[in-house]
Amino acid sequence: MKRRAFIKNSVTLSSLSVLPCSYSWSLVSSDITGLSALELSMGIKTKQFSCYEVMQAYLTRIHKYNPVYNAIISMADDQNLFDQAKKADIAIERDEYWGWMHGIPHAIKDLAPLKGFAYTSGSPIFADRIADEDGFITSKIRSQGAIFIGKTNTPEFGLGSQTYNPVFGPTGNAYNPSLTAGGSSGGAACGLRTEMLPVADGGDMMGSLRNPGAFNNVIGFRPSTNVVMEEGDEINRLLSTSGPMGRNVTDLIGLLKTISLKPEFNEIEPLDFNDLKIGWLKDLGGYLKFEPGILELCENSLRKLSSARAQVELAQINFTPSDLWTCWTTLRHQTRVRMLDFYENPLTHNLLKPELLWEIEQALKLKEEDIKQAELIRKEWYSELDRLFNKYDFLILPTAQVFPFSSNIHWPKEINGRLMDTYHRWMEVVIMASIGGIPAINLPTGFDATGRPMGLQVMGKFGHDSRVLQFGLAYEQITNYLDRKPELDLS
Repeated sequence: MKRRAFIKNSVTLSSLSVLPCSYSWSLVSSDITGLSALELSMGIKTKQFSCYEVMQAYLTRIHKYNPVYNAIISMADDQNLFDQAKKADIAIERDEYWGWMHGIPHAIKDLAPLKGFAYTSGSPIFADRIADEDGFITSKIRSQGAIFIGKTNTPEFGLGSQTYNPVFGPTGNAYNPSLTAGGSSGGAACGLRTEMLPVADGGDMMGSLRNPGAFNNVIGFRPSTNVVMEEGDEINRLLSTSGPMGRNVTDLIGLLKTISLKPEFNEIEPLDFNDLKIGWLKDLGGYLKFEPGILELCENSLRKLSSARAQVELAQINFTPSDLWTCWTTLRHQTRVRMLDFYENPLTHNLLKPELLWEIEQALKLKEEDIKQAELIRKEWYSELDRLFNKYDFLILPTAQVFPFSSNIHWPKEINGRLMDTYHRWMEVVIMASIGGIPAINLPTGFDATGRPMGLQVMGKFGHDSRVLQFGLAYEQITNYLDRKPELDLS
């Protein structure tokens, strides 16, 4: 296939059909960054374009838009990146193929170490820290031939679904840079949707892959907690896990296969929705508050599923939702004990953001019986999830309770008239999957009248990750939300 035909067929730009063979570099550059990650991979492998051209296209776009959106931080030197791209091209010419990410630019979330790069975790305490080795996820991605261009921005220590920190500042939303990109993988999600990154990694404790996915109209997947992480199993499930993000589900699966410990993600095909039973959890019987318009967008998408012959019905949990919140905050606060040294050290205490200080103080108040009670509630929730998944193939909730809000606001203080009593209460909708350790994917569900994106989270039974991804592939076939790209801002 000719180079021009490859780009035309991949990107489907009608304008290309009337261009002369010597069309301008600027158009080719935008075409390259508009390719999906897997199209980019195939183009490099089949020599339709060089790794050098790919790097030039991405760096041109990053230098143009990143000053506004602030998604990518701690960038490597351009010349160094071009030199690495040239080496990748030489390897291709020698038939030395490094993997599906050969020569593809990538940025690691700044909660993970990348050798030779700043590793700040968004904290002024570590503003000058340089990683001396790769982390686990980083090494897996490097093994597939990626060229690391920098890091993606994150909240301080990844806390809060709003990406801002005193080291690098806030990350803007891809559809409106004055709004938040969500978090904690906000830099990753914004970088994807603005086409400054082909694919992205992140982590999810309290929706940190799902929330920014919804806010930026990309796909974020929280796997079962034993898929990517080495610790934990079906009995002892982790609260957090690393995972992939993509501009589409196919790209996301490509990265998941790279970082996964399990070999089960090959040849995933879209599900047939016919006769699938889907439980719509909505607002948990009125327990959760949502900004007006969110439930309506989700229910519009559910009607599309019904039109595809899925059986969608309102589902009820046999559980007191407030018990889940008590369980969640107890177990979450317990993890903050490991940060006690920063709290007690007068040199670092005042460098911690107020929300983290509060979490550590809550951890110090916990008693042994509090933790035991939380663990008991969690096991009871496992049983309730088993009951629900015996009845339904999938469970669905909105991904967030509010639309993207101003990046100047640290967190919403109220939702639809209900006050939020903690800095993370506004993301309570994500804890059902987090406590359960189950796979959950954010899928786009459209935009409000002002152009703010939203998503829905589709949850599957523990270990049924492939089936959730199959759902995502099928959902893309009956919706077109991902086709709506942002008009990028240069102001």
